[in-house]
Amino acid sequence: MHFSFPVALLSGLALASPLNLRQAKPPAFFLAGDSTTAAPSGSGGGWGNGFLRTLVKGANGTNFGHNGATTVSFVAGGDWANVLSAVKSNKSTFDPYVTIQFGHNDQKAAANISIADFEANLSKMVSDVRAAGGTPILVTSLSRRNFNSSGEVIEDLAPQVAATISVGGQTSTTVVHLNEESTKYLDAIGQADAAQYNRIADDFTHLNSAGETLFGQMVGWLVTQSNLATKVQDFIKLNGTIVKDIEAGVFILPANATGV
Repeated sequence: MHFSFPVALLSGLALASPLNLRQAKPPAFFLAGDSTTAAPSGSGGGWGNGFLRTLVKGANGTNFGHNGATTVSFVAGGDWANVLSAVKSNKSTFDPYVTIQFGHNDQKAAANISIADFEANLSKMVSDVRAAGGTPILVTSLSRRNFNSSGEVIEDLAPQVAATISVGGQTSTTVVHLNEESTKYLDAIGQADAAQYNRIADDFTHLNSAGETLFGQMVGWLVTQSNLATKVQDFIKLNGTIVKDIEAGVFILPANATGV
């Protein structure tokens, strides 16, 4: 038996398409980076876990950050293979995203990684993520909390930051400007308050739990301000007080906050 339906009725139906189905999946964020992304440990601690705590509505993620990692060692040591494996094994259920933040160790003379090498390594990572079925997100390096005699943050990661932004442009990849935003915030609150995010007293690179939460919220906020916002913003729940203080440059020492 054949049934015919008015065109007007058919036009009102929500027809599923591969694109709609893809957008309906919750995101899964896989974090690649050095100790300023990594989970807290004796010699490291970054923003990664603080960002993962913002995920809601079935979104999840894994922090693959590795203390001391460069764009070379992260690949050679097998961490990158684990990231790509996570993308491939989760893409049927989730919309996979890979944040890529390096620079702190790549810039060290002992690493012997030129800016040209750094750019090439990042470009290869971007390509690998896409080939695996994920969406890459380049994140510029979290600022160190060292200040000059004028009371401003020493911007000693500028070459790596510029290289990351350049790769983003060359590969049409979203860039989250964490270095710029973290530097701006640290300049606003000043050296004494900035030191309250130190993991230990004289460590002006790694983060304690308050810093992990604050800068994790900052990354989440920047992602929701990016061109990926429409795909991920419903799955990232930010703490309104923290975001407001970040925007205003007001010092805050948060606990392990979730969204409000």
